[in-house]
Amino acid sequence: MAKRDYYEVLGVDKSASADEIKKAYRKLAVKYHPDKNPDNKEAEEKFKEAAEAYSVLSDPDKKAKYDQFGHAGVDGSTPDFSGGFGNLNDILNDLFGGGFGGFGGFGGGFGGQRGGQRQQRVYRGRDIRVRVKLTLEEIAKGVEKEISIERSVPCKDCGGKGAKNSSDIKTCSACNGTGQVQRVVNTFLGQTVTYSTCQQCGGEGKVISNPCRSCGGTGLVRKRETIKVKIPAGVEAGMQMTITGEGHAAKNNGVNGDLLVVIEEQEHPNLKREGNNLYCTKIVSLPDAILGAEVEVPGIDGNYKIKVEPGTQSGTVVRLRGRGLPTVNGYGGTGDLYVKIAVWIPKKLDKDDKAVIESFRNKDPFKPNPSKEDKSFFDKIKDLFD
Repeated sequence: MAKRDYYEVLGVDKSASADEIKKAYRKLAVKYHPDKNPDNKEAEEKFKEAAEAYSVLSDPDKKAKYDQFGHAGVDGSTPDFSGGFGNLNDILNDLFGGGFGGFGGFGGGFGGQRGGQRQQRVYRGRDIRVRVKLTLEEIAKGVEKEISIERSVPCKDCGGKGAKNSSDIKTCSACNGTGQVQRVVNTFLGQTVTYSTCQQCGGEGKVISNPCRSCGGTGLVRKRETIKVKIPAGVEAGMQMTITGEGHAAKNNGVNGDLLVVIEEQEHPNLKREGNNLYCTKIVSLPDAILGAEVEVPGIDGNYKIKVEPGTQSGTVVRLRGRGLPTVNGYGGTGDLYVKIAVWIPKKLDKDDKAVIESFRNKDPFKPNPSKEDKSFFDKIKDLFD
């Protein structure tokens, strides 16, 4: 079978740069490498084909001969798979510049070593999530809350090392301190090298011969502590605050996790919240609605007096600007308080009361005749009260 054009194999144009050729090969090498496709002959052939194309097109001299004479100009240039491309780790290190990590699953991972030296592993502690209930009054002004949490902290007896004496911490003999063990397998492609976490030290690269009694060698102990958290004004239910470094401590004196504070909002007896606006209902008597009156309505920082205009209809909304809740960090101003007027209609009347009301029945002022002005404002926001 005739060989395919090398540019076609890699999926690049003849004008492709060295970086573009390298990038194209990198994708194919990772996709078709036998370590990732065991017992897949088709993938094996595609891998060989891509490697051959790359070995020619990545070499300026070979590439020039291939461009001029085609396959005839580079006969005998088939790559030696027993060399630098014997395993997927070598390919990735060559193409990505060494110390490649992140492809766990191909023999236990490829990162962790550079130049024969094990990179220092930095651990991160787990996050802690707590819920804090706030009243509308607390939300309006902001509040500082004391939160009790149980978390892992460095052991004081050993300073977080896991052993009181440094002499009790030894380099792991199974992996020589690398935290990984290497396995070499001979294949038709050459030697394939895989790495896996050392079982003796758990990937730490060290073992403790005399663990600290207080922490059992982990370097961490559990402790209940109280944290003060400042919650800004204007927060809403479901918001999450991140308090950096106040979560669980990490072993080997690593980076602490975070404390995640989730806001819950307690129901207010008189006020309903929608964003930064507040809503309430004020029930007034029929005479007050007809003749007008001054009444008190509940607010977030006490009662407010509002004027009920003569002839106020049930369902009328009075807006108190700036009497709502602030936005978080003060951006966007403060919301408003909307008061919905509900007129109280008595259900039971004695004879004298009925006679008085009956005398009004046929009088023009008591005949329903709503104007457009009476309804326009309420129609715009009535859905907020449904």
